[in-house]
Amino acid sequence: MQRRSMLRASLAGLFGAFAVHQASAATEASARQRVVYHLADADRVVFVLGNLQNHVDGVGGSGKADIRLVVHGPALRAFHALAAQDHTIAMMTKLVDAGVGFDACANTMKAQGVELDDLTPGFVVAERGGVVRLAELQQQGYAYLRP
Repeated sequence: MQRRSMLRASLAGLFGAFAVHQASAATEASARQRVVYHLADADRVVFVLGNLQNHVDGVGGSGKADIRLVVHGPALRAFHALAAQDHTIAMMTKLVDAGVGFDACANTMKAQGVELDDLTPGFVVAERGGVVRLAELQQQGYAYLRP
């Protein structure tokens, strides 16, 4: 009799744990993704912007994920308003309209002699630097991607 009681208690515990796990998995699946992309290489700008668009589309469109792009180093030159390629501006504008955030490294801006107004519209300044911003976002739970 005692064995049956122990077996029932064990089975009840297993089923309870399974139900909690399933509920937790369902909550995680419906949680909004938080992702930060890292871009420093000038030759990867269009590729990374394409990845961002694929991500937006993959989660179901605008507002379905919290996505940021932190840009520093040579890649920031591709976003100088006077030098930016038309397709780069068009891709970025579409992403900004979809809610993607763009952070420009203050250190890189200083080194390149540009102000926020000199960049393609949509950027905010990462005042303490791009790598610090990346670390801050990761501490806030953002997944880090560097395509």
